[in-house]
Amino acid sequence: MLRLGAATLAGLVIGFNRGLRNKPVGMRTLALVALGAATVAVGALQVEGMLGHPDAASRVVQGVIQGIMTGISFVGAGVILRDSEAGRIKGLTTAATVWMSAALGIACGLGGWRTAAIALALALFVLVVIQWIERLTGGSDGDDNAEAT
Repeated sequence: MLRLGAATLAGLVIGFNRGLRNKPVGMRTLALVALGAATVAVGALQVEGMLGHPDAASRVVQGVIQGIMTGISFVGAGVILRDSEAGRIKGLTTAATVWMSAALGIACGLGGWRTAAIALALALFVLVVIQWIERLTGGSDGDDNAEAT
């Protein structure tokens, strides 16, 4: 329950930031992404006899991580929009938050508390502080006006 709750909370925190900026992915979506990733990770570890066999557990955890991160990339890709006429791309940062929420969910699901806490703090730093710096310097964060190549 702690692992699933922590993953949900991490997704909510990242989603709160996206919601404040009226992005297409918000609190509920990112909370569900993180919760779903954690559910798969926790569920994989709870298969009867899994923890008694470190080699099998290692292979299962590797497969779970690869499957989640590959699959969630397709969800993230759905928020990326390219306007070739205007030469702009929108949604890259939002797509990255979907991917990051899944990573946070996996970390929580596997009990990687220090990793999850540090990653969440760094993600918020990037989303809040770096955006503020980019606005001061006239840079782009990939969600607003990145040039298409």
